[in-house]
Amino acid sequence: MELRKIDFSCNNSIASVVLNYPKNLNALDMDMVDELLYVLKKCEEDDSVKVVVISGGPKAFSAGGDIGYFYKEMKSGNLDLDPLIAKAGSISLAIKKMLKPVISSVSGAVAGAGFNLAISCDFCIAANNTKFIQAFVNIGLIPDTGGVYLLTRAIGVQRALDLIMTGRVVSADEAYSLGLVKEVCAPEDLQKRTMEFAAKLAHGPLLAYANNKKLIFSSEYMDYERFLKDEVTAQSACAASEDFREGISAFVEKRKPSFKGR
Repeated sequence: MELRKIDFSCNNSIASVVLNYPKNLNALDMDMVDELLYVLKKCEEDDSVKVVVISGGPKAFSAGGDIGYFYKEMKSGNLDLDPLIAKAGSISLAIKKMLKPVISSVSGAVAGAGFNLAISCDFCIAANNTKFIQAFVNIGLIPDTGGVYLLTRAIGVQRALDLIMTGRVVSADEAYSLGLVKEVCAPEDLQKRTMEFAAKLAHGPLLAYANNKKLIFSSEYMDYERFLKDEVTAQSACAASEDFREGISAFVEKRKPSFKGR
């Protein structure tokens, strides 16, 4: 596969997956999702890869969905989110099932599906300028890419509800206090700190890591694949609503949405 929106390399047993489409702030569109699934499969199958690092740009790890594209497709009557939601969930599932450590290295905007991609990884290291946001509710949607499932298990139901129902911005320091982030550092130190940690893992007991991930998946995520199918159904219902059409229209038109609850 030709990679157009991702940079991929492997050095010293560490695979580097860089979201690199700044034109839309690394939005997880179908092309990027397909490329991510391709490189994750490649990392899983390549015995020379011991650790995977997923990163983005300094201004945005990922802004989530491409709202401008959604708006254009909605206006033309061609918008169908189901295939994208299903594939985005498959990325999170692939990371959880991968028997190798996966690290997200984030800065700037980490929004919507980008937020959930980041916390799908086994570890998240964040620059102190990172802004996490479960932005879905602001356009009348529910979290996708496993957001509800991942957050309720990571931080508890009440804290998860706060993030997903208010859509408020969460700083890197708050994300650290919630346990979503392993380490917070200065933006200029992010790559160095990430690669130091990745190198430490790459020299560790890889079989133990693999079995730890296998047991954690068995303990915490055995019904994740079923949940992701339910997530597509729920998101499809929201995407068919008047509130969603109003939400993305308001976003593009830079005004406050007027939701009607239907």
